[in-house]
Amino acid sequence: MTEHIHKIHVPTPDDEKHIEEMSKIFKVISDPTRIRILSLLAHQEEQCVNCIAEGLGMTHSSISHQLRLLRDAGLVKFTKEGKEVIYSLDDDHVITLFAQAMDHVKHKNTLQILNPPAHRTGGFNL
Repeated sequence: MTEHIHKIHVPTPDDEKHIEEMSKIFKVISDPTRIRILSLLAHQEEQCVNCIAEGLGMTHSSISHQLRLLRDAGLVKFTKEGKEVIYSLDDDHVITLFAQAMDHVKHKNTLQILNPPAHRTGGFNL
């Protein structure tokens, strides 16, 4: 049996508080609109609400709502320049989380292309 060594801290039952916080982060980023906002901010660094709304073809109010959820989860932060609110990713951990998820999806898609699942008409193919 091969020993698996993890270089990251894997949560234990003693880390229940952290597990709950992680769950909240994953819940917030599970929405495609919020993923698009994070992607835009990862590429543009800082954006005002109007620019994000325009870039995603959505209303100012719907983007503001999504940004509030991302802000409450600690994924984005904001500064004010006069009356304008400028948003950016909270820190590099958000980029890392986003990049890891994207790498995982691309990896799984590549595996499915190379090894497509057998077509099933019902039951299991043995």
